[in-house]
Amino acid sequence: MDQYWQQQDEGAGDACKVRLVAKGFHQRPGIDYHDTFRPVIKPASIRLVLSIAMSHGWSLRQLDMNNAFLQGHLHDDVYMMQPSGFVDQDRPSHVCKLHKALYGLKQAPRAWYNELRQFLISSGFKNSLADTSLFIFCKHGIVIYVLVYVDDIVVTGNDTSRNQQFIQLLSDRFSVKDLGDLKFFLGVEVSRSHKGLFLTQQRYVQDLLKRTNMLHAKSVATPMSLTTSLILNSGLPLEDPTEYRNVVGSLQYLNFTRPDIAFTVNKLSQFMHSPTSDHWQAVKRVLRYLAGSPSLGIFMSSTNSFDLHAFSDADWGGNRDDYTSTSAHIVYLGEHPISWSSKKQRTAARSSTEAEYKSVASTAVELRWLSSLLSELGVPMTTKPVIFCDNVGATYLCANPVFHSRMKHVAVDYHFIRGLVQDGLLRVTHVSSQDQLAETLTKPITRARFELLRVRMGLAHAPHLAGA
Repeated sequence: MDQYWQQQDEGAGDACKVRLVAKGFHQRPGIDYHDTFRPVIKPASIRLVLSIAMSHGWSLRQLDMNNAFLQGHLHDDVYMMQPSGFVDQDRPSHVCKLHKALYGLKQAPRAWYNELRQFLISSGFKNSLADTSLFIFCKHGIVIYVLVYVDDIVVTGNDTSRNQQFIQLLSDRFSVKDLGDLKFFLGVEVSRSHKGLFLTQQRYVQDLLKRTNMLHAKSVATPMSLTTSLILNSGLPLEDPTEYRNVVGSLQYLNFTRPDIAFTVNKLSQFMHSPTSDHWQAVKRVLRYLAGSPSLGIFMSSTNSFDLHAFSDADWGGNRDDYTSTSAHIVYLGEHPISWSSKKQRTAARSSTEAEYKSVASTAVELRWLSSLLSELGVPMTTKPVIFCDNVGATYLCANPVFHSRMKHVAVDYHFIRGLVQDGLLRVTHVSSQDQLAETLTKPITRARFELLRVRMGLAHAPHLAGA
């Protein structure tokens, strides 16, 4: 394995430091490495745990692991050339056998995760089956949740002193930087008061607008125009699609706290391979929308219930290139938006009922996953999960014991949902189109409708906490 020196600027007050980094991009899958894994907590898991912590009034602590990847032990035989400048003059042709991982090595993230996991399991934690980067301690009335995102860790629990004891125990084993109360995590700004918790990516939005020279652009009220229908070959091909891909990739990360742009970003992501001038204009419209609402984010009230419900919707044949539909859902824990998705269906639907039913099926999968996660977290649900759908045919089909011959092509989804309904694990209910909160995730809508649904979805501006 080759290596190189990577210089790190640790700030104006410290001298520059140099780190030995392996050239992992030279490694070949199946030859130099096999399985890889990066300990990344799912965004829905983060929002779910934060919602639970706020409802119980628990403290939220943030930790940063110093040189995390250097603390993982390797179980494979990995050899590396001698570092330049430190070559043994008597044995210049010899190589180094690595016992611990280096940054850049393909095995490094997995080795670090195994090291941390082994320590947490030995300390009495259980590794969540629903999310492998979540660890749960629940013994003798003490509850501690540990969320791991590579080297960033969030700790919360029902006993502040026990949380501190655990942090001290972790510090004795690893090199840990205690960052105190959770304020800034993965680019998300966290503001807390007695009213609740506010999550926003305002700083990230402003950096993105500054990088694209759109910081002072004229704002618009919606992220996508009603009169523009984006298709694959509309407009002229971009000479250099790099900027388009970079901006759309940045917008995808912004989806962490902004379900209002989920549909538009999903649509724009479908043209990454061959973007055109029309697609770029649509990207700039999203940036103009963000320029007018940079502080928009998710507010999690300190008074919230633990009932799980979701809104499911689909835009039948909305894609003008292949006439596939867009499935969308948004899941709530009480009043807190926890999970959302806007995704193009793989095959064309032959009716609106079929399109809506496919969306209900994917929503049911998400609800089952969140239900299992809540069960592992020890949170009892007061009622059975509910899916609200505005299509009468799809709603009836979920519980109808008579399976129509014309619907056999959706038999797998049918039997999956019907089984959940009959077992009492799920309820599918009709809701009027006016109350369909997932509509913003399936198609462009009018300004008035968009602003109304945006509020009802659980989004608020940062001044919401003014005076709290």
